[in-house]
Amino acid sequence: MVKKKIKQIAIYGKGGIGKSTTTSNLSAALVQAGYKVMQFGCDPKSDSTNTLRGGKYIPTVLDTLREKNVVKAEEVVFEGFHGVYCVEAGGPAPGVGCAGRGIITAVQLMKQQKVFDELDLDFVIYDVLGDVVCGGFAVPIREGIAEHVFTVSSADFMAIYAANNLFKGIQKYSHAGGALLGGVIANSINAPYAREIIDDFVQRTHTKVIEYVPRSVTVTQSELQGKTTIEAAPNSEQAKVYSSLAQKIAEHVESSTPSPLELKELREWAAKWGNHLLALETGEIRTEAAGI
Repeated sequence: MVKKKIKQIAIYGKGGIGKSTTTSNLSAALVQAGYKVMQFGCDPKSDSTNTLRGGKYIPTVLDTLREKNVVKAEEVVFEGFHGVYCVEAGGPAPGVGCAGRGIITAVQLMKQQKVFDELDLDFVIYDVLGDVVCGGFAVPIREGIAEHVFTVSSADFMAIYAANNLFKGIQKYSHAGGALLGGVIANSINAPYAREIIDDFVQRTHTKVIEYVPRSVTVTQSELQGKTTIEAAPNSEQAKVYSSLAQKIAEHVESSTPSPLELKELREWAAKWGNHLLALETGEIRTEAAGI
């Protein structure tokens, strides 16, 4: 019998950008489409999977290891919405150790106990903090644990700065079997200029936008109920966007090495856009004017 190839995906993004919201809705949409999915929370806050479980937090791999020397997979793998498997790597005690160590430990545990194969998974989705340049957080890329990387970014400079840093990491490990970039998930894209900024950035870094996700009050309403939008508002426009994203990621085959901007280039690029937006604000130019 031929062993099924599991599609392993890492989703990065700076803190507060909507990365866990996007990842959880992606997982929910994929399980709804009939795939077997595990979501692997890699943020020390351990809150990646709670909207898949009615707002409930689950014991993390590192916390469980602190209580006992040997951890069985069933003690840290929990089922959520539509049977999506949820794991939280966790972090060290505050002020001690490397926040990325949980990822390394948790992945080793899953591999030793052959959890991915036994659960017959189609997807493992790692939800990784993307604004900390730390060895642990780079593991899914560096070790090639994830095959495809997607980054969640808005049109804000710090989000783009974090995405550009991630591109540098992918580029660095791309020659040594590291993960490659699948594309950018453009989040909170409501104003026309936000889409233009993201489009310009991906063009300059030889990448692509895989989906544009608008900011929506539906997401806030759903999360206040401890649910994903897919579960709480399945017929909403926002749920359709997440379902579209899930389909594109399910069909995604070929990732590539991005071409990150040097810091000086990024600063100059941002300054031009800053001037452009100021001119829009003051009415010096109309929205459709280009010139960047």
